[in-house]
Parts: sequence; structure tokens; C-alpha cells
Amino acid sequence: MAQKRGTSKTVAENRKARFNYEIGETLEAGLVLEGSEVKSLRNGKANIAESYASAEDGEMWLINSHIAEYAQAGRENHDPKRRRKLLLHQKEVGKLAGAIQREGITVVPLTMYFNSRGIAKVKLGIGKGKKLHDKRETEKKRDWDRQKARIMREQG
Repeated sequence: MAQKRGTSKTVAENRKARFNYEIGETLEAGLVLEGSEVKSLRNGKANIAESYASAEDGEMWLINSHIAEYAQAGRENHDPKRRRKLLLHQKEVGKLAGAIQREGITVVPLTMYFNSRGIAKVKLGIGKGKKLHDKRETEKKRDWDRQKARIMREQG
């Protein structure tokens, strides 16, 4: 069944990333995948909650992401926790590598999805880790927004 043009299918989402990190800029990167990994992603069997991106030898790698084994692949299956190469322009790789080393910035995957052409992509967020008091403040703001919405609904 073919997907409609202009739509994208989200496979995995890192919901804790925005809570643990103050995300500044986002960018899109392609992934180098094996065939059984693509099949597994199409089934929605991926987890990027504990993963991050690292720069090594002029390349960016997605580390600690989990893509489950594809049951019908047999012995030709992939390693679920293997490092996956990210496809970025050389300028972007250089910029990210410099920021990671100098400024203590972390590159975390926010979502993994298939774009409108059916190609697997990762949306990366460039962010700094939040302190404990910042996390508490975020939680208070979220609770207040929920309360405010509830009050507005009740009053009409």
C-alpha cells in the first residue's frame, strides 16, 4: 500500500529529550540502514529514548538506538543496538563536531520517521542539558497549562 504524497510516518519519538535538554536548533539527517532494519522500522519497532549522536573521524554516528530484529529475516538479521551512520553535509558535521567538543552540547534524536518519499530520516536536536531546577520549572509550567485548559473548558 503506497503512502500519500506529502505525508510522513513517525516510527519512534524521544519524548524525554525536550524535558532533559534545552533544544536550540533542529536538523534532518538520513540513516544508513540494512534491509532488515528498514522492514523493522516499517513495522514501528524502534526506540531512540536513550540514544545520542557522536562525531568520529569526520562522520556522525547514531549510538545506542534500538531497532528490533525483523522476524522473517532469518540468519541475515541485523544487530539491534549497532551504531548507525548519519548522512549529513560535511559543513553540518564539522559544525556539530566543533560544538560538541567546545561548548558541551549534546546532539539527541527527537523523532525517527519516513518522509513523503519513503526514506528513513532522523530529526536531530542540538541542545544543552537542563539542570534540576530547570526541569522542575518545566514541570510546573506544564501542570499550570493543563489546569488553565481545564478551567477554560469548564467555564465555556
